[in-house]
Amino acid sequence: VQLQASGGGLVQAGGSLRLSCAASGAYAIGWFRQAPGKEREFVATISRSGGSLYVGDSVKGRFTISRDNAKNTVYLQMSEPKSEDTAVYYCAAGAMMSTSPDHYDYWGQGTLVTVSS
Repeated sequence: VQLQASGGGLVQAGGSLRLSCAASGAYAIGWFRQAPGKEREFVATISRSGGSLYVGDSVKGRFTISRDNAKNTVYLQMSEPKSEDTAVYYCAAGAMMSTSPDHYDYWGQGTLVTVSS
């Protein structure tokens, strides 16, 4: 299983950015992020069908996760990003939704998001 995260870049605080992850609909997908010197942090997860999703507390109300299985793509819409959202964002695939990175079997290479204040 190959995952490809894309869409990262420089965004102004309060702006918006959409990340994409090329992923088969056969897997639940999770987004995680890791800032320099910090542990990997859960961001959001979505079921294989897209019917169930969960967003972490640190981004709830600002980020949304969705998927289009016809395009084999999962999205992370980032709205009103803050400087503390600066990190490398990873998408991961697993058998079921989870907030733990240990429950995902496949990982993409990550895409860097930098939020300027």
